[in-house]
Amino acid sequence: MFKKISAIVIPTLIAAGIIIYMLLSVWDELLIALQHVVPLYIVPAVLVCLLAWILRGARYMGILKSLQVKAGMLVSTACIFVSQTANLVIPARLGDLVRIFILKHEYDTSVSTGISSLVVERLFDIIMVALLGVLMLPFVLNVPQWFYMVIVAPLAIGAIFMVVLIAIGRVKSENKYIMLILNMLEEVRKASLSIRSLLQFSVLSIIIWLLDVAVCIFVVYMFGQSIGVPVIILAIVIGNLVKAVPLTPGGVGTYELAVALVLQLSGVEPALAFLIAVTDHLIKNLVTLIGGVISIYYLGDWVLSTIKSAFNKELGEGVNGNSGR
Repeated sequence: MFKKISAIVIPTLIAAGIIIYMLLSVWDELLIALQHVVPLYIVPAVLVCLLAWILRGARYMGILKSLQVKAGMLVSTACIFVSQTANLVIPARLGDLVRIFILKHEYDTSVSTGISSLVVERLFDIIMVALLGVLMLPFVLNVPQWFYMVIVAPLAIGAIFMVVLIAIGRVKSENKYIMLILNMLEEVRKASLSIRSLLQFSVLSIIIWLLDVAVCIFVVYMFGQSIGVPVIILAIVIGNLVKAVPLTPGGVGTYELAVALVLQLSGVEPALAFLIAVTDHLIKNLVTLIGGVISIYYLGDWVLSTIKSAFNKELGEGVNGNSGR
């Protein structure tokens, strides 16, 4: 019981600690900055955020189709909404695994197929956002060395994983557990390495991330700031790559800190940089939360009990090969 409680409480306290520290360090400047807010920019920011979600649903529908799962656009989008909403409160990004149970309930898919769909989505997300970062680095001055590590590391890992996928067809084993892993990797290979998949998922991923950047641009305008687009793109890249490390639920705290640090490279005062980062993440998280609630009602009340049982007692069984229900 103590381990379960600490697994949620400790990451939450880390997130709260980061946010409180950032708030207190720039409190006076923050109050001044809030007086210059133009709420009108929130509307287009929310609309752009919703469009990004629609494209995420379309991409996930394509991924499922490549895995021989004929899911509709609404269910595909709902899967992502629910899992990302769960990630806002569940540490270590375990909310992603909710999709396994939704797909099992709706289409009787295997755990392996559910995990494969997650791997493909994350593969394109991480590689494409890191690629955007590489393209922006020459246009941003005084970039700290650790930025390069944050951007290059996922690209290197992604490249190694691609090589593994290409070579996986030649590996054989009689061990059933190794065979499960090999079968899952084979599914990922078929879903991600065809020319059509590479083009479709890469283009959609780039557009999704650019829309994510556009939300931040509207927030920047809302606070009357003039920040170069390359800096904003780099801020979103670093923020999301740092957020990918599951230190806090939903990356709260770590995302804001990373984004604010990058924005300050363009001369933005720490208070404004922090306020922009917090508002940007708040808009995205609120859209996620509202979309998640609507998606739960759309899919049915069973989703709530499934999420609860999945993370209380059945998650371990599901990962080992059972259905998780």
